[in-house]
Amino acid sequence: MWKDWIRPLVRPLPQWSPVAVVPPQTLVSAALRWDGETADVTTDHTVASLNPLMIATSLDSGPSPELEYRDSATGRMLGILRLQRTAPVAASEMPLVFYRVADGEHYCLGWPRRSWNAWLQNRAMLKNRSPHNPGMEPNAAQQLMIAYLCPRPVVLVSVETLGHRNIFPMDLIGPLQRGGFFSLALRSTNVSAPIMRKVRRVALSGVPAELKTTVYQLAEHHKRPLGDWNELSFAVQPSREFGIPVMADALRILELAIVHHQEIGSHTFFLCHAVTDESFGEGVQLHHTAGFHQAWRRRQGSPLTEA
Repeated sequence: MWKDWIRPLVRPLPQWSPVAVVPPQTLVSAALRWDGETADVTTDHTVASLNPLMIATSLDSGPSPELEYRDSATGRMLGILRLQRTAPVAASEMPLVFYRVADGEHYCLGWPRRSWNAWLQNRAMLKNRSPHNPGMEPNAAQQLMIAYLCPRPVVLVSVETLGHRNIFPMDLIGPLQRGGFFSLALRSTNVSAPIMRKVRRVALSGVPAELKTTVYQLAEHHKRPLGDWNELSFAVQPSREFGIPVMADALRILELAIVHHQEIGSHTFFLCHAVTDESFGEGVQLHHTAGFHQAWRRRQGSPLTEA
């Protein structure tokens, strides 16, 4: 149909695609390359801040490595980020390196559609941005989408202490495997960020994909705490060690002790140790990936299941 042909010319792809993936994702691999060296960091890199856009990893790969994303089944290069090392983590005894994203590109769309789609997305971002909350610059948002070529799991973060309780969704999370840590990058404006810095413990619930709508509704709790656990539309139960209420139907419950935190631009980066890690059978978890990644998979005949 002519409408299918003309649609990409006037309408950009969605920036993000909510998809259902069996965790941990193995569809896309990530590797750092520097000075002739290569290291797999699929489970050892994460986004540490959005503004500026920063990547954290346990591996020191020199001052200016490249982070490559490849389709695991075919080895096809999907995208690349060019990084610049910044100052080390404040706690120098921790094996952690921060890299600012200097540049990047993806190969999920052919030329000229790749450039045209980016232009359409950037135009929409600039048109809809608020003067009071401008958000990310369009180029940085394009680079962030490349980081989402590895589908990122969505969790609910639970916090509880005397006088404060909250639960909200996050996907800027991930293991830093070589160092034995788990990280969360939370906007410093989040109402629970000061509480997390104080109590130094949280619990994460792995979200079943079919609960996407319910989970998205909890995004309002980034700005306001939860009044009562009974307000939630799903059942909760206490986590094993901390006793923090978590989703009763979660695919995985991870209790984290926060060992270090620091502000990096727009976000507070929390470095954690896992205290307990419980999985409850197999299931598909809500993930986010880049819209152009899903478009590429559709053309290959293997799209990810939409959540």
